[in-house]
Amino acid sequence: MEKIKNKSQTLCVFKGLIIAILFTFLALSLFSVLLVFTNLGEETIEPVILVVTAVSILIGSSIALRKAKSKGLLKGGLIGFLYVIVIYIASSLANSNFALNSASVIMIVGGIAGGAIGGIIGINMGK
Repeated sequence: MEKIKNKSQTLCVFKGLIIAILFTFLALSLFSVLLVFTNLGEETIEPVILVVTAVSILIGSSIALRKAKSKGLLKGGLIGFLYVIVIYIASSLANSNFALNSASVIMIVGGIAGGAIGGIIGINMGK
């Protein structure tokens, strides 16, 4: 019985991660179209990426953890952490000049916090 419970919890976390990544992909694709066809400047890129990241993690963790019974804070934080790790691995593969810096630390902490908040929201939505 314990194996089934652990597998279910693991699937919840990975479901949240996938939802967050898909939402990010869709939102940033839409933003890139807006950049091309409107007068939006390049100075909007970094703030939009930060907002999309936060919203993606929040949505992914809250949707994935609606059916979870407990530990929304922990599971959501894990979703946020894994999301940031996946994004940084992809960034490092795509950009040879990639480096961790103070903005990276803020993103990691923000991802964990956003996921934790989303986890709490998800647990409470499921009640």
